[in-house]
Amino acid sequence: MGIATVAVYSESDSDALHVGIADEAVLLGDSIPSESYLNIRKIIKAAKDSGADAIHPGYGFLSENPEFIRACEEAGLIFVGPNSKAVEVLGSKTASRDMMIKAGVPVVPGLDSVKPGDDSVLSDVEAIGYPVMVKAASGGGGKGMRRVDSPHNLIESIAAASREAEAAFGDATVFVEKFIEKPRHIEIQVITDKHGNAVHLFERECSIQRRHQKIIEEAPSAVLTEDKRIEMGDAAIKAVKSVGYDSIGTVEFLFTPSGEYYFLEVNTRVQVEHPVTEEITGIDIIEKQINIAEGEFLDITQQDILKKGHSIECRIYAEDGDNNFMPSSGVIKKLCIPEQSYVRFDTGIKEGDVIGTFYDPIMAKLIVWGEDRRQAIERMKEALIDLAVFGVKTSIGFMYRAINHEKFYEGDFSTNFIDEYKSELVLNENSSRDAASALAAYLEYQRNQKESINTISNEAWEVINDFQIGRI
Repeated sequence: MGIATVAVYSESDSDALHVGIADEAVLLGDSIPSESYLNIRKIIKAAKDSGADAIHPGYGFLSENPEFIRACEEAGLIFVGPNSKAVEVLGSKTASRDMMIKAGVPVVPGLDSVKPGDDSVLSDVEAIGYPVMVKAASGGGGKGMRRVDSPHNLIESIAAASREAEAAFGDATVFVEKFIEKPRHIEIQVITDKHGNAVHLFERECSIQRRHQKIIEEAPSAVLTEDKRIEMGDAAIKAVKSVGYDSIGTVEFLFTPSGEYYFLEVNTRVQVEHPVTEEITGIDIIEKQINIAEGEFLDITQQDILKKGHSIECRIYAEDGDNNFMPSSGVIKKLCIPEQSYVRFDTGIKEGDVIGTFYDPIMAKLIVWGEDRRQAIERMKEALIDLAVFGVKTSIGFMYRAINHEKFYEGDFSTNFIDEYKSELVLNENSSRDAASALAAYLEYQRNQKESINTISNEAWEVINDFQIGRI
């Protein structure tokens, strides 16, 4: 777009990819988030000192923080995202529930606010019916969340969720919702401008999750009819218009096996999985976001938006999918990226980078496009085989097994997919396939380095163990 960029970074990210490709970069401070990426004062100062006129928050840290948005506004900086009032309302799950009820958007039955230690909640929850979910009113990512199946542990679960919410988000408020059995997680991408115009870019299927966090997403969903797609799209637009929203955003719904849907939340930022929507619509969502932030009118109507084909995204994490998704750290010694024309690889890493423990373990997003869902699945399997990250344990092998699972092929799954089929998705640590795939990967690495295979010694197994590649 011809816009000069200024990167901000912490000490541990001094050699990060985004730092090198920006026009200039500013060190914020220590790797601890509170001293760098969560430090509003330092970020505003970096923008002012560098002469920047806008701040794009990405999809982490302060991206949904109304205090940060107000700080940008007060400093005369454009925040590339929605206004602070909309974010404040939608950032509270209880306040947003109230707004959706008033707007006529379906919500899950529940209690807007419960207090730790209040026994009177027992009768109210009994009326809703077990099981229920206790959730943090602020934040997300599965923190401050508990499933409760009976009244025996309700009070204890409310107290525990409240403590976790306070620690994670600085807000101890929790609420209770009816637990929906075997739901799908379907979200609608919306774009609204500052002049009252709004469109949706269809849906994304985000049901493959671990610890309530998405790891595989696709567009469109395999279960929505065209009528239901239109209905949910209209509901999403109604939801964001009810709070005066004025940027890109995502309205998330729980979708039941019987075809009902309930409002879950609005993500007031770029979603990690937005590329699958870009792939099927041809619309650059970030470009639209920047133009809207500058006050431009939305230049497309709902009739202009067409979907073509099918797209799938796998989030590539530095974690061990065969060991309860434990985070991994180390040095990226070699990175082999698929080069097919239908593959898109969005990443923040490069060879030589150190994957530490300060931040989220996501390293990259692998996205494919196909003429239909079946072709997209086959292309993703091929891309996962071609992708290799040497130096840390990765989720690549786990992703392959999930994509290759019969139920995924059939589109017959829910947010319980990983828990339900865990024994089929996780490899036995003693499997001989582990050693075989590790050795094959090491041989490929040797060939890529143009070294003779004959130089492999007994030390090779130590090196293989150090590489800890994703096992398929």
